[in-house]
Amino acid sequence: MSADPFLVRRVAVLGAGVMGAQIAAHLVNVRVPVILFDLAAREGPPNGIVDKAIEGLKKLKPAPLGLAEEAALVEAANYDQHLPRLGECDLVIEAIAERMDWKRELYARIAPHLAPQAILATNTSGLSITGLSQALPEPLRPRFCGMHFFNPPRYMQLVELIATRSTDPAILDRLETFATRTLGKGVVRAKDSPNFIANRVGIAGMLATLREVERYGLGYDVVDDLTGRKLGRASSGTFRTADVVGLDTLMHVVRTMQEQLDPALDPFHDSYATPPVLQVLLDQGRLGQKTQAGFYRKAGRDILRFDPARGEYVPAGEKADEVYARMLKKPPAERLALLRHAKGPQGRFLWAVLRNSFHYAAVHLQGIAETAADVDLAMRWGFGMKQGPFELWQEAGWLQVAHWVQEDIDAGRALSGAPLPRWVFEGPVADAGGVHTAQGSWNPAAGRFEPRRVLPVHQRQLFPEAVSGTAAPRPRSAGRTVHEDAGLRLWTLDDEVLIASLKTKMHVISPEVAEGLQRGIEWAEQDFQALVLWSPDEPFSVGADLQAMLPAYMAVGVAAIEDAQQHLQQTMLRMRYAAVPVVAAIRGMALGGGCELALHCARRVAAFESYIGLVEVGVGLVPGAGGLTYIARRAAENQRSSTHKDLLAFLTEPFTAAAMARVGTSALESRQLGYLLDSDVIVPHRDELLWVAIREAGALHDAGWRPPLRRPFPVAGRNGKATIQGQLLNMRDGGFISVHDFRIASAMAHVVTGGDVDAGTLVDEAYLMKLEREAFCSLVEHPKTQERILAMLNTGKPLRN
Repeated sequence: MSADPFLVRRVAVLGAGVMGAQIAAHLVNVRVPVILFDLAAREGPPNGIVDKAIEGLKKLKPAPLGLAEEAALVEAANYDQHLPRLGECDLVIEAIAERMDWKRELYARIAPHLAPQAILATNTSGLSITGLSQALPEPLRPRFCGMHFFNPPRYMQLVELIATRSTDPAILDRLETFATRTLGKGVVRAKDSPNFIANRVGIAGMLATLREVERYGLGYDVVDDLTGRKLGRASSGTFRTADVVGLDTLMHVVRTMQEQLDPALDPFHDSYATPPVLQVLLDQGRLGQKTQAGFYRKAGRDILRFDPARGEYVPAGEKADEVYARMLKKPPAERLALLRHAKGPQGRFLWAVLRNSFHYAAVHLQGIAETAADVDLAMRWGFGMKQGPFELWQEAGWLQVAHWVQEDIDAGRALSGAPLPRWVFEGPVADAGGVHTAQGSWNPAAGRFEPRRVLPVHQRQLFPEAVSGTAAPRPRSAGRTVHEDAGLRLWTLDDEVLIASLKTKMHVISPEVAEGLQRGIEWAEQDFQALVLWSPDEPFSVGADLQAMLPAYMAVGVAAIEDAQQHLQQTMLRMRYAAVPVVAAIRGMALGGGCELALHCARRVAAFESYIGLVEVGVGLVPGAGGLTYIARRAAENQRSSTHKDLLAFLTEPFTAAAMARVGTSALESRQLGYLLDSDVIVPHRDELLWVAIREAGALHDAGWRPPLRRPFPVAGRNGKATIQGQLLNMRDGGFISVHDFRIASAMAHVVTGGDVDAGTLVDEAYLMKLEREAFCSLVEHPKTQERILAMLNTGKPLRN
């Protein structure tokens, strides 16, 4: 089969359970038409089961849909009436319950209806793909494979592809291309072994953690504190993660390991025994978040944890000893040495958890994956780890850590007596100091280092996520640097498009950054075709540098604030009216000034998980870098292109979004709020963002870019302001907003309606920006705003006073 592009016109998802429905939802997110199938309902409408699942998508948290109302775009179908519609689908994803017999029965039923070019993939989390394929007719087997999504499918980056011996290799290439470019996923190809890569290593790690918890007598809250962000893993830690996944789901994966792994061949088989506490919770129907009780339970505002010794829930919230938090901030070599020789139970527990992960991954690498990179990336993308086990091991000193692990194995302290493989101590890996090198990552079956697989779609990822130790390009040093200082790097990859990358913490916009952006526009106009704003890490920008604002205010007074705001406003206008197109490549949060930065660009290219909004009210301020001016201008532009002549109708929703500090919870919702336009591009895969932005910038240049003409526009005037303030008064008097919230929103209304002028008065951006500065500076001097700013700087959370 040729490697020609895989055109997916429609997808069918079989099974409207938790995973099937959410896979369908994500297909809607990325604009792929989808039909969701399940059994015909015994009572009521035949599609009742699917209809209920689709309705449930609107209520799930975290939200599986970028826009809840788009649940209606999922088509409902049932196996009794609609199987012929499978012929319309280029990809069919089976996601029914994890029963080999049920899946095989379904395959026999659907096979006659599949299109001749269609790919059939199973979302099984651990059943044998080869075993499932035996239920298929011979001609269909080359087009069958495993395609394992992780829960929740919208947010978890990992998709594992698993082939059988009959699977056509071109099928995997097509699916990887589709999953990467269209679904925005990171793809790892796993061997057809029980639970594949991520669940195999991750669930074994969770079981091992439970055993070590019993050994060292630690509470689940302390363990989650130790095994969360402090350890470079998902913030939910071990037991909160288990509750979110569902203890029944966890037990299913465990049972797969117990039943399908041969005790004679797997030296860790004894460690897969069901932990007593897990069995107790399952017997009591406490399945985690879905039943409001698992390892944790919420009681009112209090969080309780299960105490296995007492068999009941007790108050949670205990934290790890600070000494171990400090240890975990040390460089890897020092960190692991301190943990290896720790005397306290928390330190010994942490070493045991890491030792077990190194030991398990090394022993099982050859049986589950092609290379060590596949394991590390699977654990990053599927379990939220900052580093995979091999990466951390290598950074800490390969041979030293290996000897420590082997000493524990020999002393009977490890989970298994199986020695580390010979390749750990001898040959190319030992000589290179680890499994990741510039030549690639270790493949134990082939006995060599191999680079990651490269498909044409991967060329869209200029700086793909890569494991440490490999020769992947590094964006912070790539290309030719035009200018660099503490706040900003201006550089280029092709001498045609200039790239501006912010370097400040959380990419805040300091006066120096604003100066650098203006300088970048000047250089772009002189020597380049366009300017792209892109940083190699999230967020895009959380706004103005509040940390620098208060000292300037204390030293010079409000005049310093006004000067800084005027300079920032000039930067925004400089971008809007630049002689070359300026394109914002947005990923993660674009808040406050970061949102304003994006709004003033010629085009925005946003990763799907982009969260955009004007949030200044949270620190007691109004948007002061052109955000309110943008709202007023866009309202006038929208009115001009409409037959509806009431300007206030176009102003109300964007004003309300800013006054309530609403943030789009996806790029789709950010577009709905008006922070992205229909002409802006939404990119599913975050690592393709720069590639797309550069091409969008080039296309604007090639089309003969000219900046917009500066033109006055009408405002709603004092009558519009009075209407908005009437609504604000009702909210204040009803207790929905505080007096200070009312003050801030009134100031915002004054700006967006143009102040004390008649309705329809023509104004320009400079006029409204002056009103913005006046409102901003008057609020900076207010004690309640200063309280909000200090609270945000000290706690990172907004204060409502």
